Amino acid sequence: MEEKKQGRREKFTPESTGEGRPQPHNLEVERAVLSSMLRDPDVGVNVAVEILGSADAFYSHVHRIIFSAICAIHNSDDRKVDLVTLANELKRNNSLDTVGGVEFLAELYDAVPTTVRMESWCNIVREYATLRRMINVCSESLAKCYQPQSNIGELIDQIESDIYEVRSSELKSSVVEIQDMLEKEFNALKDILEKKVEVGIKTGYNQLDEYTGGLKKGEMFVLAARPSIGKTSIALNIIRNIALNKVHSRTVAFFSLEMTAEQITRRLLCTEAKVAESAFWNNTFSQNDMPRLTEAASKFMDARILIDPTGGISIAELRAKARLMKMRDKIDLIVIDYLQLMHGSNRENRQQEVAEISGGIKALAKELKIPILVLAQLNREVDKTAGASSKPKLSHLRESGAIEQDADVVVFLHRNRDDTKDKGGTVPTKAWLIIEKNRNGRTGEMELAFRSEWMEFVLPSPISPVEAPPSMVKHQER
Repeated sequence: MEEKKQGRREKFTPESTGEGRPQPHNLEVERAVLSSMLRDPDVGVNVAVEILGSADAFYSHVHRIIFSAICAIHNSDDRKVDLVTLANELKRNNSLDTVGGVEFLAELYDAVPTTVRMESWCNIVREYATLRRMINVCSESLAKCYQPQSNIGELIDQIESDIYEVRSSELKSSVVEIQDMLEKEFNALKDILEKKVEVGIKTGYNQLDEYTGGLKKGEMFVLAARPSIGKTSIALNIIRNIALNKVHSRTVAFFSLEMTAEQITRRLLCTEAKVAESAFWNNTFSQNDMPRLTEAASKFMDARILIDPTGGISIAELRAKARLMKMRDKIDLIVIDYLQLMHGSNRENRQQEVAEISGGIKALAKELKIPILVLAQLNREVDKTAGASSKPKLSHLRESGAIEQDADVVVFLHRNRDDTKDKGGTVPTKAWLIIEKNRNGRTGEMELAFRSEWMEFVLPSPISPVEAPPSMVKHQER
């Protein structure tokens, strides 16, 4: 009797599969996603649809109705998503009372104070939806096993197929057949040869552009230097060259973690006008300089430069803001000043945090299909061990080798620290741009002259104390 009992199969019940209790879900996170879609529909709806796919990802029937209504409004040509249009859409579908009325929609809008974590909330909702799909598939598979209506081989094959379908829906396919890309890339190369398009955005420094092809789409371009060498100055010089280019004017987003928007604007104006900013503070400004300042201001009136002076911005915040700027303002370039002032999610291990930030910047460049010029700090140890005149190397990148790994191009800005002392404000000092890594081209270095009174890096001219013409020292090709 005991032997017969042991050989008997356990009876199948709903409770044994988890039925009778709520399936995995998080209603608070679902509300956060919907709230983000309402607060920032231009970006939020697209992000939610891309990650979640459809309303089925929501556990709550009410949330599924609201999600579908928001998407319907967003996809229409004559309406924008807000509380009024959402209420009207739900009322038109006889669903407004079902979801809890206008009062519930107002509460939903205030569910989160910011949309910065929108992407991570969507991922949580998707993960719970995947778990529920797997529970349903497994429950149906158990039922089929207890009451098989086909041979065992076909049954196992069907179960494997159902589970694989859940798994494949969770993964985003990144595999592309080369045949699908050939025509597109062939035409792109043809357009470059025929000068119809630029390889990359020109920085205004011809020799740098010659070696790198400019700032190319999807690439992470690192410009690194030791403290007080002029990273911000040359970054603003590049921004000015790009934004004021009359032939190929571009929209630039500048994330400044050190300077305010007022400081940046003032620096750009003074550099373009060739007026020393210090003249305003030490009473040496002349009214004869005013026409140049006025002309500089008129040039920037047509420039498209977006300044975000948020200090200590996180990689998640940067990603959210950049996506919005790409969609709303059609930005062509992002400049970040500078990488080590940003924050990641891992605050306990600084090297891992910097690696997360660096990898996030590279991924963002690929996602938005625009170049990202990011400034980085070099270790002060190079001054102690090699002297003020020593040129930096990749090993001097501060805090993380991941920067070197993620970057497509690494350029060092170098000046002899002994030459940075005040020489009366009118004598240029020598500087070099050293192309130390170039994933798709050659490496080398070029000479510049730094005019500290205007915070401007220029090509050396025969009439300046920096007499040598611009030179490129070719390194071994990589």
